[in-house]
Amino acid sequence: MLKTVTAGVTAFLIAASPPVFAQEPSAGASERLPSAGASERLTAADWEALTEARIKLVKAAVQLTPDQEKYWPAVENAIRIRAMDRQIRLATIAERARELRDRSRIEVLRDRNPIEFMQRRADRLVQRAADLNRLAEAWQPLYQTLQPDQKQRLAFLTIFVLREARNAAEQRRVRSEDEDDDD
Repeated sequence: MLKTVTAGVTAFLIAASPPVFAQEPSAGASERLPSAGASERLTAADWEALTEARIKLVKAAVQLTPDQEKYWPAVENAIRIRAMDRQIRLATIAERARELRDRSRIEVLRDRNPIEFMQRRADRLVQRAADLNRLAEAWQPLYQTLQPDQKQRLAFLTIFVLREARNAAEQRRVRSEDEDDDD
């Protein structure tokens, strides 16, 4: 059991890390989705591969029985929708950052509108909440059928992924601060 989870987590990290940290800009950069920096741009194919890897990882970790398989399509669909919406949100944020980069810092500060910022942020949070609710609703019937060992593997995977996501976010924040200090 632990070997399966370990293998799945390793596969997830391998699938998630190269596109994010090793992606180099290329001649086809216009086909890429916007992101915070050129080295972090993911293509639509990268996003799809990452989503597929996540779905396979979760399914492998839980090890569904044939009776539980009937609940899986709803979970998989909710995961895909959530990933697609996240991709769209990130592209929108990157586009906004590009627009602001073309202006001087003084212009950006002078034209700031905190009300519009809060409204944009609230809209993004509403979308994220809807996606998370959809995912929870999709998981509910399946979760009720899981055996204790399956629930334990799912909990381990969830905690591990959340920790890794938090660490990645912290690394991005530190990198961003370092880049700001260089300016």
